[in-house]
Amino acid sequence: MEKKDALLQILQKAPDHVSGSELAERLGVTRMSVWKYIQFLREEGYAIEAVTNRGYRLSPDNDVITADGVQKALGSLAGQFSLEVLPVCDSTNQVLIDHAPGLPEWHVIIAGRQTAGRGRKGRNFFSPDGTGLYLSVLLRPWLPAADASLITVAAAVAVCRAIDELAGVRTQIKWVNDIFLEQKKVCGILTEASFDVETGTIGQAVLGVGINVTEPDAGFPSELSDIVGAVFAHRQKDMRNRMAAAFLRHFFWIYTQQDHAGFIEEYRSRSFLVGRQICVLHPDAPKPARVLDVDERCRLLVQYPDGSQEALSSGEVSVRLTPENGKKTGDDAGKRQMPEDDAT
Repeated sequence: MEKKDALLQILQKAPDHVSGSELAERLGVTRMSVWKYIQFLREEGYAIEAVTNRGYRLSPDNDVITADGVQKALGSLAGQFSLEVLPVCDSTNQVLIDHAPGLPEWHVIIAGRQTAGRGRKGRNFFSPDGTGLYLSVLLRPWLPAADASLITVAAAVAVCRAIDELAGVRTQIKWVNDIFLEQKKVCGILTEASFDVETGTIGQAVLGVGINVTEPDAGFPSELSDIVGAVFAHRQKDMRNRMAAAFLRHFFWIYTQQDHAGFIEEYRSRSFLVGRQICVLHPDAPKPARVLDVDERCRLLVQYPDGSQEALSSGEVSVRLTPENGKKTGDDAGKRQMPEDDAT
């Protein structure tokens, strides 16, 4: 173990400040070396307080993502995943796709920041440093192509369970795969799969999840502030490690179960579109419709003004501003910058 990591462990376990001389003695180094290790840790994102005549301690609101931190929070499932944490990358999905041939199933890439986070149709996903959770999971499901959406559905339910568990809230799902809290989008999901043409099955899938865990220090960009929210207003100690682990636990349990009926029913029960007036964004022109239900295959059942009905298995919708729908939701403005499938 590096001296820097050993110093971090001492600070993590200490109830209060630890003097520089005590750290130097326990590590077998000079006080100047201790100071250098402190600077290295600060460069990695750790907030470390230094008080004259008292020493050093970790700030109570530290929230740095580490592989060890996630594994520790995974508990009995720690051995199920191989984890790789990057300070920054272009897109966790893209990194995993590029390196997938040499990686095992359930390999997870987590980034502290993304420079080119993406969603459906090449859209951007705002991925600032230090406040969001951006992760991708490698899967080899060999599912029939017709069941591809089950991966995203399972992930949406897992994200909801993880957020609800850690924040004590009730999240909802906007079809297909956006997670909303208090009428603002806090998570986007993007699944990218490759198909075996001969068998008609999914040979490989990369599941990407982007969660706004806390609000950025400078807030969200003005063009997104009415659309996007965060799970927490302020940083919570070790929350991103715990959030990553909670999502992975719930997703593993859901994904590996044989009976899909339970999580599909939960997905349906969390929909906030049922009963609302929406616009179905067809290529030619938007079509107004009313959402009747989400069926057992997670298709959106809609009825058009002429009485005709359709089961939508893919596509985009936006919530219409009507007296029945009430005040604007984050999604109403979302078509300007951040449609429903933006993710990692």
